[in-house]
This record gives sequence, C-alpha cells and structure tokens, in this order.
Amino acid sequence: MLATQFQSALSACPLIAILRGLTPQEAPEVGRVLWDAGFRILEVPLNSPEPYASIAALCEALPNALIGAGTVLDADQVNQVKAAGGQLVIAPNFNVNVIFAAKAAGMLAIPGVATPTEAFAALAAGADAIKLFPAEMISPAAVKAMRAVLPREALLLPVGGISAANMASYAKAGANGFGIGSSLYSPGKPISQLQRDATDLIAARAYFMPANQ
Repeated sequence: MLATQFQSALSACPLIAILRGLTPQEAPEVGRVLWDAGFRILEVPLNSPEPYASIAALCEALPNALIGAGTVLDADQVNQVKAAGGQLVIAPNFNVNVIFAAKAAGMLAIPGVATPTEAFAALAAGADAIKLFPAEMISPAAVKAMRAVLPREALLLPVGGISAANMASYAKAGANGFGIGSSLYSPGKPISQLQRDATDLIAARAYFMPANQ
C-alpha cells in the first residue's frame, strides 16, 4: 500500500528533496546522488523544465524511491504526473479537487496549508500529509499550536526556508518531516556540492524526533 510505503520512507529519512529547476538530462545523476545520501522521497515542481520527463527519468533511475510532483494546481496535472509514473501529488495550496483527483488515481496527496482551518479541511478531504507552507510564515510555535489540536496521526511537513539550522526547533514543535528546497538543490549546482549538502542535511536529521514519540 502506497500510504504504508510513504510512512516507511518518511521514517527512513524525514526529508523530501524538492528539485525545482531539474532537467530530464540531469535527473538520473541527481537522483542517484540523493538516494545514495539517504533521501527516499523526491519531488519535481511542475514549474521546472519538462517536469514530467524528469519525473519519468527519476522513476526509471530509482525504482524503490517515492517520486512525485510539486506545484500541482489542477486535476489535469495530477493525471499527467500519474502518466509519468509519479506517486506523489504535492501542492502549494489546498484545492479539494486536486486531492480528490490524486486519491482517485491511487496517488498520495500532500496539499499546502497555512492555518488550522485549512489543515482540518485537507485531512477531511483525504490528504495523506499536510505541507505547512510557507514555513517562513509558520513558526515552530505555530506548529506546536497546530499539533495540539490536529489528529495525533496527522503528518506535518514544514516547507519553505528549511535548512539544517532550523529543523531541530520545528521537530521539537511536532513536525514529522520537511521539504528541503534551495538549501539542497538549485539548477547548476555542481554534483560534488550537491553530495556535500545532501550529506550535511542527512546528518542534521539526527536532531529529528518524531512527534509521536
């Protein structure tokens, strides 16, 4: 079951690699570097060049990883991600139609929310996890407040401005994982630097303590 696979992947590494700007040509090498470092969940935002081709390339290169798309805004995009082999639908916002389309396609739905009201509505619609976005506007104190009222099993994933320097404070507040973007990958970053940054971020997860422990 995909939800179980997601839980296992998040337990193995509570970091989702956000590969905004990735190209299909570099996708296999970038994917393998991240997999070797310990990442198990990879996201290609749809405002990247040829995102569906990059998703397909990652799926071929990393058959055991969970691969999906970010910045998914409508049901047609959900279907295209599915056709490319993607398993995850991640959005910057809460759109119930995107969640419904993802679940109908047998995919995981992770909408973006910024308030408890949106979080409860997204979970009621079938969201598998909650992307707290942008995390620059959602402090650890706010995450702690949300954790106090949301269902215990809800998965909270802050995204936006997350780095090795601030993961610990969010984890202490109740975050279950993080989306990591520019502090990990940016277009044109040398592979050697990507390896170092990936290794540093994986090492920083030692600070991470799941909220349900």
